[in-house]
Amino acid sequence: MKTQLKLTMAALAACFTFSAIAADATKSMRGLDVAAPDPVAAEKSYVGKRPGTQEPIVRTFSTQPPVIPHSIENFDEVTLEANQCLDCHGAANYQKKKAPKVGDSHFVTRDGKKLSEASAARHNCVQCHVPQVDAPPLVENAFQGDKLLKGGAK
Repeated sequence: MKTQLKLTMAALAACFTFSAIAADATKSMRGLDVAAPDPVAAEKSYVGKRPGTQEPIVRTFSTQPPVIPHSIENFDEVTLEANQCLDCHGAANYQKKKAPKVGDSHFVTRDGKKLSEASAARHNCVQCHVPQVDAPPLVENAFQGDKLLKGGAK
């Protein structure tokens, strides 16, 4: 009976010791207390303020969707009926607006059938294309991508 009592007391002491150590040392990779709420991120400004005032941003890998080089803050929400992006980038207006045309891949169904208008599956532009902001990286990163490759050699 005394041995069982000693083992129980030792186990309880170990639990209290480990919980006290863990409570003091538990920090996130950002250095914050794990239990603390995340701080609100600072709002970053877009690189290009108005459409047509910013050079296209070079892609860092071959299959990357192009980033949006202008602000979209005052654009209407993309709905099933309306997509303000297509006012400039659609096949009917891109030459007049001097804007890049929506990619040919947007005019093909998943089955490979060619369409006269952009596929409904590609209607929500900001699902893949994001506005570019001038923000420092969240973590150290040495990624170079394809843009530094000469002649396609890897």
